[in-house]
Amino acid sequence: MPIAFYNTLSRTVEEFIPMHEAEVRMYTCGPTVYDYFHIGNARSFVMSDIIRRYFEYRGYKVTYVMNITDIDDKIINRANEQGVPSSDIAEKYTEAFLRDTALFGIRPADVHPRATETMEEIIAHIQGLIERGAAYAVDGDVFFRVSAFDGYGKLSRKNIEDLVVGSRVEADPRKENPVDFALWKSAKPGEPAWDAPWGSGRPGWHIECSVMSQKFLGKSFDIHAGGNDLIFPHHENEIAQSEALTDAPFARYWIHFGFLNIDNEKMSKSLGNFFTAREILEKYPATVLRFYYLQTHYRSPLNFTPEGIEAAKTGLQKLQGLYDAVRAAVSGDGAFDVEAWEQRFITAMDDDFNTPAGFGALFEMVRDANAVLRSDEGMADAAREKLAAFLRRTGVELFGILHEETEENAGGEALDGVMRLLIDIRAEARKDKQFALSDRIRDGLKGLGIALEDGRDGTTWKYNS
Repeated sequence: MPIAFYNTLSRTVEEFIPMHEAEVRMYTCGPTVYDYFHIGNARSFVMSDIIRRYFEYRGYKVTYVMNITDIDDKIINRANEQGVPSSDIAEKYTEAFLRDTALFGIRPADVHPRATETMEEIIAHIQGLIERGAAYAVDGDVFFRVSAFDGYGKLSRKNIEDLVVGSRVEADPRKENPVDFALWKSAKPGEPAWDAPWGSGRPGWHIECSVMSQKFLGKSFDIHAGGNDLIFPHHENEIAQSEALTDAPFARYWIHFGFLNIDNEKMSKSLGNFFTAREILEKYPATVLRFYYLQTHYRSPLNFTPEGIEAAKTGLQKLQGLYDAVRAAVSGDGAFDVEAWEQRFITAMDDDFNTPAGFGALFEMVRDANAVLRSDEGMADAAREKLAAFLRRTGVELFGILHEETEENAGGEALDGVMRLLIDIRAEARKDKQFALSDRIRDGLKGLGIALEDGRDGTTWKYNS
């Protein structure tokens, strides 16, 4: 049975046919690094991680790209509020993003391109659109000419005329059409800027994702993923500005993730129910949070409640309990058909990555497997080995929710949390020029056999060999 999933572009569940046999090229919209990402973002990042891993589980070679938007209005505004260069803000929250996603059990992308490192390609793309008549420069700004792209609205199902009538876009008399959007913003005093043929400035948000994805995946690729809130205008604009230049389909399949609510209310700072990923990781293990996200279908809204988290913790303990028991059990004679359960699991997951149905099969398997293990005859060695391997492939490698050694890994999670705290304190100390404290943390850890390594993607730690 082939993998099939809902394509936002067609509004139907489609069989996945890759552009290149047994290969998947996938892009997920990453963070704009001006703050810590919140638990709604975390859901999208976790689900993208699971979809990537499931393709690998099914034998595909996956090239996975997630961008880092490190130049944007939000970053500049935050830098102005704090009186620091925008690059400082971007670097601080890029490090935090990479650190926190790792703590969430999210594997790094094959490439995390940064907008500031893709400027040459962005400028070339915009210049190509201008030459084709799909964009125009005004006073150093460049706008995309929406009327030049006949397919505008095909993802969001929005009509250009309706957008013009009910436009919430701020009026700009320089635009030919109110719905034309910025590809390039002219330089302003004190802001970062790059030289371009039409004038110094910086790119708009939408063009950054188009260029970063195509740079590493090609002008056409298989899957583009992101939250529901990105369908319009971000993803719609990505399609327009990409296909207007290449005359080729941009992404062939679009996957979008449902919203997250807190106790049935939209997450909002004003309501006091806004939680960052790092805040929630201080309360609950990453494995429990991942499992909680997976209990709801990725396209459905998810209501985040303490009661739901506790229920997820209980369910996960049952799955971990079987994994521990099957590896510790003594030799027996009882039969157990692991292949049949794996086929039930794959059938569920192949149908639009249906994790709730997949876990439904797994928990029925837990019940039956425990019954065999606890019976007088026990479970035959061959069946136990197959069952342990299946649980490892699903619970450990695919979902990232089971531990190989429960106590040891629980200690590892605690150590990760302690190290994250120390790395954050050291980063703040360095920022505040408290170099004595920074050095004391580094040297103290070194004396304990732990080395800190500062790199472009943040600070990491390892045991000294």
